[in-house]
Amino acid sequence: MPSSRVPALALVADVVAVVVFAAVGRVNHAEAADVWGLAATVAPFVVGLAAAWATPFVRADPSGLRAGSVALAGTVVIGLALRAAFTGRLPLSFAVVTVVSLAVLMLGWRALSLVVARRAAHRVR
Repeated sequence: MPSSRVPALALVADVVAVVVFAAVGRVNHAEAADVWGLAATVAPFVVGLAAAWATPFVRADPSGLRAGSVALAGTVVIGLALRAAFTGRLPLSFAVVTVVSLAVLMLGWRALSLVVARRAAHRVR
């Protein structure tokens, strides 16, 4: 039975993934290193993440890869749509980098936790 802390930790890990994605992007594009700029970059993707987390697919098993896929899809689709609406453009290269980067970050921590959990369960037997 999963710990009652798992959903909160999973949500924090997803938010951290989005913030890391935005921060690295801002640094790579030599954008100002200020909190408001980072918040503006993160905002559309956090809205998408929140929408994904509102679904039962994510809440049922937040650390699972299925939940990660739904969280990723919501974050990317809604985040990119909002960003395009506010900036008036959406370069294909940015969309591709967004999908790949967030997939590595959001699915990566889930895959790693799955490996660790399986190894721990194997040791207990």
